[in-house]
Amino acid sequence: MPVILVTGMSGVGKSTALIALQQRGYRVVDADYGGWIEDRPHPDGTGTEPQWCEQRIEALIADHEQSGEPLFIAGTVSNQVAFYPRFDEIVLLSAPIELLLDRIVRRDTNPFGKAAAERDRIMADTAEIEPLLRSAATVEIDTSRPLIDVVERLVSLAGPPSLPPH
Repeated sequence: MPVILVTGMSGVGKSTALIALQQRGYRVVDADYGGWIEDRPHPDGTGTEPQWCEQRIEALIADHEQSGEPLFIAGTVSNQVAFYPRFDEIVLLSAPIELLLDRIVRRDTNPFGKAAAERDRIMADTAEIEPLLRSAATVEIDTSRPLIDVVERLVSLAGPPSLPPH
C-alpha cells in the first residue's frame, strides 16, 4: 500500500487533513510532533535547522511497507528530499498566502506564526520554498477548497484504509 508525503507551508492545513484521514481509519504521522524532528547543523555551518530524524523516518517507512496499509506522513523539512524515492506520492498542499496567514493567526493548536517576525518568515519561505516543493510534487491540492474535497482527493491516492474509522 502507498506511503504518501503531505507537504506544504505553515497554515496550509497539513495537520487538519491528517486528523480527518485518521478519523477515517488511515495511519498518519504528523512529523512536526512526537520526536520525528531534530535540530541539525546547516551545511554551511551558520546554525541549525529542524530536519527529520532520518533513522526514525527510514524505520517508519520500512516497517510500514511490510504492513500492507496506506500511510500518510506530513511535514516540511529540508532533508525530506532524501526520502522522495520512498514515497508513492508527494502531495503539495497549497493556498494563497493571505489565507495561510489568516489561518495561522486564528489557529490555537500551534503557536508558530503568531509573532510578526514568524509571519514574515512564512511569507519568505512561501516565496522561496514552495516552488521547490511544487517542482517535486506528484500532486498539488488547493486547500482553499472545502476540507472534505481535500480529504477525498488524498483518499483517492491511498485507496481504502486498513484500520477501522475512529
